[in-house]
Amino acid sequence: MGEISLQDAMQQFFKNSKYKTYIQAIQIEELWEQMMGKTVAKYTEKIQIIGQTLYISTNVAPLKNELLYQKDTIIQRVNEVLGDHTIKEVVIK
Repeated sequence: MGEISLQDAMQQFFKNSKYKTYIQAIQIEELWEQMMGKTVAKYTEKIQIIGQTLYISTNVAPLKNELLYQKDTIIQRVNEVLGDHTIKEVVIK
């Protein structure tokens, strides 16, 4: 029987798990400030993944506008963090 590390076993489990998007959303929330900066993180209320779409909620109109212009950058950064091409679209609410 081949040996694999605990990390590899967990990755394999979550890769096909129904909890995959939930765990990815937690990863993004934890690294959101690092990816987007303190100001953006401070005024971001909620981050959620449904399917291949990342939903970002904020009530700050100028931030919404700025995030709309940065959609491609957000997709790129999030996919780099996740190590996957999970996110195809970003919706700002």
